[in-house]
Order: sequence, then structure tokens, then C-alpha cells
Amino acid sequence: QVQLVESGGGLVQAGDSLRLFCATSRSTFSSYAMGWFRQAPGKEREFVAAIRWSGGSVYYADSVKGRFTISRDNAKNTVDLQMNSLKPEDTAVYYCAAKRTAYVGYWNVGGMDYWGKGTLVTVSS
Repeated sequence: QVQLVESGGGLVQAGDSLRLFCATSRSTFSSYAMGWFRQAPGKEREFVAAIRWSGGSVYYADSVKGRFTISRDNAKNTVDLQMNSLKPEDTAVYYCAAKRTAYVGYWNVGGMDYWGKGTLVTVSS
């Protein structure tokens, strides 16, 4: 069983930066591709970013491309999401997810193997 624990959420102003962290308890973390999703109030959960197990391939949703950066440290079993130039529309609960796949691209919510419980990011205008 893989456990994912997110942290780093909070309240920031538009234009600010925030870094989210996802820690996993499993030593085989390096064989999973990792991703971030988000769910805004009243909306469906949506894909944000993904990174291959090796860290050599990443993919972003168009809405965050150029502002967000996903990275991972396989030695520490962590995956981070650096969020810059935040906008009010980035307000959401952000979820870390894991998928046993070599493919990194747009992922559907239903295709993930494991989920964290989420961390809330609120961006005020």
C-alpha cells in the first residue's frame, strides 16, 4: 500500500509563490510516475502536472505551464510542486497521485493508482 501525504498549502496573494510537498512511505516510489491534480470549489478534479519515475520527463496542463514546476527526489521519496505567479483561479485543494506507468502526459483522474488526501491552496486577489 502506497501512502501519499501532501503539505505546504496555505493562503497567499495573487502573484506570490508557494511550494507543495508530497511524501510517500513506500520504498518502491521510484517505480511510480507521480502527479499533481487539483479540485476547485464546485468543480471537478483536474490534472495539473506529472513526472516520470526517472524525473527525465514532465508534462503540464496548459493552465499552469510556465508557472508551475514539478520535481522529484527518489532518494527522499518526495515530489514537489513549485507554484509561481499564482492567480485566484489556482485556488483549489491540491492532490498528489501515483501511477505505475512509463507514460507521462495528460492523465485522467480515474487512471491513478494512489491518492493523497490533499492540501488547500487559497490565492486572494
